Amino acid sequence: MWDERYSVEDYVFGTEPSGFLTRRDHWLKRGAKALCVADGEGRNSVYLAEQGLQVTAWDGSPAAVAKARKLATARGVEVDYSVQDVFEWDWPEGAYDLVVGIFIQFLPPEGRDQLFNKMAAALKPGGVLMLHGYTPKQLHYGTGGPKQRENLYTAELLRRLFADMRIQVLEDYELDINEGSGHVGRSALIDLVAVKR
Repeated sequence: MWDERYSVEDYVFGTEPSGFLTRRDHWLKRGAKALCVADGEGRNSVYLAEQGLQVTAWDGSPAAVAKARKLATARGVEVDYSVQDVFEWDWPEGAYDLVVGIFIQFLPPEGRDQLFNKMAAALKPGGVLMLHGYTPKQLHYGTGGPKQRENLYTAELLRRLFADMRIQVLEDYELDINEGSGHVGRSALIDLVAVKR
């Protein structure tokens, strides 16, 4: 499904980074090792590389990764891209200063919980997790995201799942966004920034 969605000329979610990253860019440290999970067409990994981070990024769609590589080349940055399945990738432990997941709400609860555990384990002590997605109210807007309520995030859910981390930001809000044709209009969003103990 994702490969078919990304197999178009245009960038489905645009080429500019998520507003989440630009609004929270004080968490981005030049020279830090960063991982972008299910990065799609590369807009966020390219932005991180432009800020001077050493970025690894992967996605399950070959079409998306090909577009990400093209975008990185056009912007003159290097990103270590690969095509990977979320559960087959050889997740390292304690390897990254920053792990980023933006609109990665494609998994049902059991798979999502496993993914979050792997993301947290991949962080070094003191490393930062940045997570951005939709809340259940997004179902009323229909301007992007999954249609399955159980795939959406609430503050209570994220507080519980990341209870072992120091939560620095946990905010849900509504905002008009314009991120390619895939995310346009009023949206019910949530941000998490947490530090590994």
